[in-house]
Amino acid sequence: MAPAQGRLSDDADDRSGAENNSAPPAFRQAVEALCSARLRPEVEVDPTRPPQRLAPYAYALEAAVVQGDEDLADGRLVLLHDPAGHDAWHGTFRLVTLVRAELEPEMAADPLLPEVSWSWLTGALEARGLSYAEASGTVTRAGSHYFGGLADRRPATQIEIRASWTPREGRGGVPDTAAHLAAWCDLLAQIAGLPPEPGHGPGSVDAGAGAGAGVVSLPQRRGPQAP
Repeated sequence: MAPAQGRLSDDADDRSGAENNSAPPAFRQAVEALCSARLRPEVEVDPTRPPQRLAPYAYALEAAVVQGDEDLADGRLVLLHDPAGHDAWHGTFRLVTLVRAELEPEMAADPLLPEVSWSWLTGALEARGLSYAEASGTVTRAGSHYFGGLADRRPATQIEIRASWTPREGRGGVPDTAAHLAAWCDLLAQIAGLPPEPGHGPGSVDAGAGAGAGVVSLPQRRGPQAP
C-alpha cells in the first residue's frame, strides 16, 4: 500500500479555504490523517481544490483506480468542517463524494444496479467498522449512443454515485478520516470491478459479522475500452 498523496503545506489555504495557521486543530488533524492514510496500490490519490462555499474549512482529494493503462473508476472526496456545527450534518464534519465508472452492458442492464451501488457505499463503511450518520445521496445511470462521425464507438453506460455522510467524531472531536478514506477507496475498487482486499470491503468474509449484510455483487466488469 502507498500513502495518500498530498499534505497540509504552505499553500494549504488554496485547498482548505483558510490560512494555514488559522485552521482549527481538529481540522488540521483530520487533514493530516487523510494525507498519511495507507491505501491499496491500484488507487492513485492526489489533492485538488475543494469547493469554497460549503463550509468554513474544506479539503479535497481526487482519485482514480488504475490497472495497467486503464482508468477503471475515478472520484472525488471532500472533507468539510464547521466548528460551530451544522444542523443538517448533526456534527462538525461532513464527507462528500462523487464516484463514477463506465459499466459493461450486463451490469448496466441490471434493474437492481442503483440499490446495489448504494449498498457498496454503506457496506464499505460498515466493513471497516465505521460509525456514521445522516447518509444521503443519489445513484445515476446514464447511457450514451454515438452517431455520425462517432458511430463506430460502442454504446457506453456510466454509473455515478453522489453521497455525503457525517463521520463519528472521536477523541478531540476528530473523526477517523484515514479509515473513511480507506473505505471510500474500497468503494472505488468495488465499482471498478476489483476484488476486495482480504478482511475489508463490502461482503468481505473477514469484515465482521453483518458487515456486508444486504450487499449484492454484480458481475465484475472489464473496465472502459478505448473507442
